[in-house]
Amino acid sequence: MTTYFDYAATTPVDERVLDAMMPFFTERFGNANSLYAIGRDAYRALEEARESVAKSIHAERPDEIIFTGGGTESDNAALIGIMTKVAPDGGAHLIVSAFEHHAILEPAHFLEKQGYEVSVLKPRADGHIHPDDLRAEMRPNTKLVSIMHANNEIGTINPIKELAAVAHEGRALFHTDAAQTLGKIPFDVVELGIDAASFSSHKIYGPKGFGALYLKKRTPFNAYLKGGGQEFKKRSGTQNTPGAIGFAKALEIMVAEQAEEGARLSALRDRVIDGVTSVLENTEPSVSAGERLPHIASLLIKGVEGEAMLLQLDNKGISVSTGSACSSGSLEPSHVLLSIGCPPEIAHGSLRISLGRFTTKEDIDFFLAEFPPIVERLRAMSPVYQKMFGSK
Repeated sequence: MTTYFDYAATTPVDERVLDAMMPFFTERFGNANSLYAIGRDAYRALEEARESVAKSIHAERPDEIIFTGGGTESDNAALIGIMTKVAPDGGAHLIVSAFEHHAILEPAHFLEKQGYEVSVLKPRADGHIHPDDLRAEMRPNTKLVSIMHANNEIGTINPIKELAAVAHEGRALFHTDAAQTLGKIPFDVVELGIDAASFSSHKIYGPKGFGALYLKKRTPFNAYLKGGGQEFKKRSGTQNTPGAIGFAKALEIMVAEQAEEGARLSALRDRVIDGVTSVLENTEPSVSAGERLPHIASLLIKGVEGEAMLLQLDNKGISVSTGSACSSGSLEPSHVLLSIGCPPEIAHGSLRISLGRFTTKEDIDFFLAEFPPIVERLRAMSPVYQKMFGSK
């Protein structure tokens, strides 16, 4: 039996979502672009899903929702699609933050190689991007700013409405990666004033391999997947109708349960942080100030390697992460923690406990009973801990 604490990496598909999807794998399997009856049936279902997603994020029009193959595709499409449209010959300026997911950092690096100017804006030590810092980074040729809504490792929530306003003051467009916030906290594209946003289905109890890109009407965009012209000629390829149905259903459930679930998870998150830091000395939360996501507890366990804690917890049937799941194969310290000024030797001891719909108080108590002895045992064997703090 596994006690799962890695909901920021992925979530199980909710049975209500699976029930909604199943008919579209079997009886209602038509190609949404075909003209005969089962094709028209799939098309209607696809567009109803699009309308539902648009309504959930308060988009003005359903055709502002472009279905994609996931959050990484949406991020790549946003950066490359917008920058190559507004400045086909390069030379324009792009700003991203230093603690973005690699799905943003890598296409930014790609664009830099193609002749675009790229600035990487650091968050402050509190784990947030501040509007004044963005304003100082803006240039006359800045065309796009991309800053994540909330960080996937430390859980800090950025002031997107204020950041988008700064970008617009400089006549630049604004994109946000909202993979970790969609459905978990209020998300209104009009209220936030954004031009583009990326979403992932499997972070909200929907199917893997599916996501969406919000593109506000008249946002300049070059499609880089070319073919049959599906998705309003912005993302060619036969649409994944079951994926769209599942994503829309998952989001409907998240929004309906958001307030109650957010309060429940916040209490469990604080129980984790307080339970660990009150028992183990030389431990602390990665950040403690400002707005944070309700489901992520990020801890620094000094003098112990995160991978060693992860494997020892796994032996107890407890699944956690040392940071982003997308970078979990790397032994390098987290680029997120380094970006907020955390020393590398401390960043190596990071642990992310991310909670979700099926996490219970009993799960937390089980973790709090098993975790301290593991840390004490690892520290007793650790020359790094001895060097940092002397013998325990």
